[in-house]
Amino acid sequence: MQYNHQEIESKWQRFWAENQTFKASNDSDKPKYYVLDMFPYPSGAGLHVGHPLGYIASDIYARYKRHKGFNVLHPQGYDSFGLPAEQYAIQTGQHPAKTTEENIATYRRQLDQIGFSFDWSREVRTSNPQYYKWTQWIFIQLFNSWYNKDSNKAEDISTLIVAFEKDGNTTVNAVCDEDVTSFTAEEWNAFSDKEQQQILLQYRLTFLSDTEVNWCPALGTVLANDEIVNGVSERGGHPVIRKKMTQWSMRISAYAQRLLDGLNTIDWPQPLKDSQTNWIGRSQGAMVSFPVDGHDAKIDVFTTRPDTIFGVSFMTLAPEHDLVSKITTESQKAAVEAYVEATAKRSERDRMADVKTISGAFTGGYAIHPFSGEKVQIWIGDYVLASYGTGAVMAVPCGDQRDYDFAKHFGIDIPNIFEGVDISEEAFADKEKTIIANSDFLNGLKYKKAMKTVIYEMEKQGIGYGKINYRLRDAVFSRQRYWGEPFPVYYVDGMPQMIDAEHLPIVLPEVEKYLPTEDGQPPLGNADVWAWDTNTNTVMSNELVISNDSEKSDKHNGVYPLELNTMPGWAGSSYYFNRYMDPHNDTEFASKEALDYWKQVDLYIGGSEHATGHLLYARFWQKFLFDRGLVPVDEFAKKLINQGMILGTSAIVYRVSGSNQYVSKGLKDQYEIEELRVDVNLVNSADEIEVNDLRNWQPQFKDAEFILEEGKYIVGREVEKMSKRWFNVVNPDRICEEYGADSLRLFEMFLGPLEQSKPWKTSGISGVYSFLKKLWKLYYNGEEFSVSDEAPTKEELKTLHKTIKKVEEDIENFSFNTSVSTFMIAVNELTAQKCNKRAILEPLLVLVSPYAPHIAEELWSQLGHTTSISTTAFPIFDGKHLVESSKNYPISFNGKMRFTLELPLDMTKEEMEKVVMAHEKTQAQLQGRTPKKVIIVPGKIINIVG
Repeated sequence: MQYNHQEIESKWQRFWAENQTFKASNDSDKPKYYVLDMFPYPSGAGLHVGHPLGYIASDIYARYKRHKGFNVLHPQGYDSFGLPAEQYAIQTGQHPAKTTEENIATYRRQLDQIGFSFDWSREVRTSNPQYYKWTQWIFIQLFNSWYNKDSNKAEDISTLIVAFEKDGNTTVNAVCDEDVTSFTAEEWNAFSDKEQQQILLQYRLTFLSDTEVNWCPALGTVLANDEIVNGVSERGGHPVIRKKMTQWSMRISAYAQRLLDGLNTIDWPQPLKDSQTNWIGRSQGAMVSFPVDGHDAKIDVFTTRPDTIFGVSFMTLAPEHDLVSKITTESQKAAVEAYVEATAKRSERDRMADVKTISGAFTGGYAIHPFSGEKVQIWIGDYVLASYGTGAVMAVPCGDQRDYDFAKHFGIDIPNIFEGVDISEEAFADKEKTIIANSDFLNGLKYKKAMKTVIYEMEKQGIGYGKINYRLRDAVFSRQRYWGEPFPVYYVDGMPQMIDAEHLPIVLPEVEKYLPTEDGQPPLGNADVWAWDTNTNTVMSNELVISNDSEKSDKHNGVYPLELNTMPGWAGSSYYFNRYMDPHNDTEFASKEALDYWKQVDLYIGGSEHATGHLLYARFWQKFLFDRGLVPVDEFAKKLINQGMILGTSAIVYRVSGSNQYVSKGLKDQYEIEELRVDVNLVNSADEIEVNDLRNWQPQFKDAEFILEEGKYIVGREVEKMSKRWFNVVNPDRICEEYGADSLRLFEMFLGPLEQSKPWKTSGISGVYSFLKKLWKLYYNGEEFSVSDEAPTKEELKTLHKTIKKVEEDIENFSFNTSVSTFMIAVNELTAQKCNKRAILEPLLVLVSPYAPHIAEELWSQLGHTTSISTTAFPIFDGKHLVESSKNYPISFNGKMRFTLELPLDMTKEEMEKVVMAHEKTQAQLQGRTPKKVIIVPGKIINIVG
């Protein structure tokens, strides 16, 4: 009987779906194990063969854990809000919900055909109101919380209000805005309700503020730093500028130290931990104030080297710094404004990465050195970022290369007050260098002592203080787009109010246009029904809003405008792993029982590109929920693996520059050429492409001239990221149709170690397909299913148990590629042994099942089983079958091997000699002669000399 992969795979995919084979229980007596993939954004292009790599690995491990007796939760869902669907809606007028639904249907079909053991009963979609109800609810919890430094956790805002009412804010030790004004209890109680709300916004964990953001005019939204590549939007390649906007932000900076400390408690890849450590950027130093000459203002600077303060030659402000417009003199105004405008077109990431370009402008203003009283020039430069530190640096050219280059470029005086001593941080790594400067209290001190002494003097004179600083900035949480979670927020007298949780979800309204309004409001400004009626607790028509002005606030009718921004893409993905534990709960985002049972993700697999985005935000939300007693652990994923990428092998054609001629690869060096990528599916295994196929593929090739070599057009090849952009995408549908899902699963694992990137080559999959057919033949004798109940031989047991041992070790170590090799070796050996024994072939199927579940289920059922193979215990390794009890000795005559003879390893030399000499082949060799000598080395050789 032939191996029919299409029939077998569709059969078992139906069986799993109809019987909910992989449905997990929240109250099992089995130990639990939670395996999770980073859930996909359902793009219109569907999956390519690179996408399932991590899913296949997690599925193998999930299936393995079921075999090992665990209650496995392996859910899947969709991160279904996002810009691509909205951009498509803008272009076509089609509602994003419709395209998202269609894309999800494609993804679901493709995921099912690859045979994943997902518990689809727990599917979540971030764009489903029943899901984002809880995103809105968590936002409200954040709004109603503050961070208490004394308890080192988030607490309910009511406890802060009690403290204000009792003692004012002078004794409160909180993470808050830097410009908070001190007040007494009496003053607090005398404040108006609006004044109190404004103060509380400076403490809340989610708050409104004027923030420098990455604004993309073409997309009409704010972008995160990780959504910008080379100064343009990652999506569409549109220009991005810096501008100030009133935004919702998350006070993630409150958790900076805990996010660092938590990395020591989780089993995540070290490069990923390093990325987060660097992104958080802890540094120890001092905050020092420089008064501005002629202004009632000061410039606060954070420095990790306060001991170099006497080397300050000038100050540099970020172009976006609030003081720039105030201190710039009339003569410098034009130059400064032009520089500020130019800088706004560069992203923060570009400015941080650019260490070569020197640019800036003099403001005309001066700061006063806090110790010497001397005037120092104030410049602006885009190498200083408003979002890092205070947006200002004290420049020490005699100790900092970038400051030195800046000073030399603009002709700023560089007095070497350190008398030639290297004061770079590297030079003082041994803490032994002596500082020599024009300071009575600093001269002659070693570096470590100098640091402490300067900070002491700063604090004594009231000009600065020691401080630990973090690079991590509070996260902007607003997006000026339509397709995202609505905020559960309405505004009274300009102040944000939370909608009571019992009235959630606040559902995204219908709009006619998905672009911002003509007056620049976000797309929700196009909605006609988008106001909150506090009388009925429902969304009402905007026409019912009387006024939101403070002067007329006594005339309102209880209907107020709703927030027009929507939440960012990372909102729904920051807690989805908890929702999977109890996805159908309408009264809480997950029950205490479900959370206490599953606790956290045991194995999380996804891309390293999410290191400082999703993974950092999710850890932040988890720690917040833990602080508020809503989850049992403060790290959501115990172990994480970053899978590598499957790379595409692009096909390249060579166009002669300035012409419509294309030359074959072997001729390209004779011309000045341009390289163009073409559809890899047009190319055969010999790297040939049919010219007519290329003419029909795109109009630009229709009338082209092709210069061939030996009558053929040969394309170039290059391994690079698999992408629609490079036309090197391989669709898994085609692979599953031709070779089957089991072949795809095995081949993706066989390509190399999970964490490494590796190139895809479709031709290689045929070898894996041949292996599956060979496995199938072990159970068949021609057309007849033929498995024997006879006892297995010693060699068959040896093959089985060495396979059990290796496969179990490989799965535990996530070395899936070497398991595939082990299967191939085992099947080859069993084929050579002509093994058809049930005692061998049944456990072999269980070993193969996590990797190739369809063929395993089919053969398992043909062995007479009526339940899924996934419920069967993993075979137990027995080492005794690998212990050798005999050896197959080569029997030599005068040093030439003539035959072999198997003898027990525990035989004595005398016994061995008797058996060998009595053997008929020995007698035939000797032909009646008596040998001179019989040499026997037990376990190695037998040589008859004679």
